Parts: sequence; C-alpha cells; structure tokens
Amino acid sequence: MTSLRRTGVALTSALLLGALSACGGDGVERYCEEVSEQQLALTEAAASGATGLLEALPSFEALRAESPSDIAADWAVVVQRVSVLEEALADADVDPATYDPENPSDDLSDEDQAAIAAAASGLVTPAMVEALGRVQQQARDVCKTPLSL
Repeated sequence: MTSLRRTGVALTSALLLGALSACGGDGVERYCEEVSEQQLALTEAAASGATGLLEALPSFEALRAESPSDIAADWAVVVQRVSVLEEALADADVDPATYDPENPSDDLSDEDQAAIAAAASGLVTPAMVEALGRVQQQARDVCKTPLSL
C-alpha cells in the first residue's frame, strides 16, 4: 500500500470514527441532560406510592424522546404500558388516587374493571421489569445519575 493510500485510509477512518462518536456523543449527552432534568420529578413520583408510575409518565415520555438507540425500545415499553393503564383509568372515569382494585366502586362496569386489571398486569410483566431495569442501569452507568422508578 502506498504512503498516500495509507494516509487516505487513515484519514477516512478518523473522519468516520469522529463523525460516529460525535453523533452518539451528542445523543447520549442530550439524553443524560434529560435524565438529570427528570431525576427529581421521578424521585417524587416514586415516593407518591401506587400512582407513582402514572405521575412519572410525562418524565418517561421526555426520556423516551431523548433516549439513545440502545435503550429506545425499553423506554417504548415503559411508556406504552403506563399509557395503557392511564387510558383504561380515564376511559372508566376513575381517579387513580382513590381506585381500589380489591374494592372497586359499584358503578364501575365489569368491562372497565377488566380493562384496568389487564392494563395494571402489564406493569408487572417480565418485559416491563426488564425494561425498567435496563433504563435505570443505563442512567447509572452512562449518565452517572440514579433514577428512582
């Protein structure tokens, strides 16, 4: 290989690596900034008890919007599952803060109860648990910011 060709290959490689790391770095940097911005809201939502995931939904949506490709699917699972529960409660005109699945209101239809129960069960599936674990791990490892989910 000629010296000129080696220089061209080295230069091309350096440019490609620089472009790839800049794209990934910017995306990760934006994501980590969003993680930092959402940390307090997520901590407060987690401390609120049974309605915490619903309260955290706007933060989850913001994090999904900025998530790097390696955890985008995980954020999609989290947002989708919590959104389904939010919709089921809204469709049934139920206040999440006062809803008791063990003692539902007499005016709540069996259909609405079933929809809420199905949506709630989606929050405890292995896919949801794994997705939450991966996004928390990513925040700790990459962003150096723990998230309370």
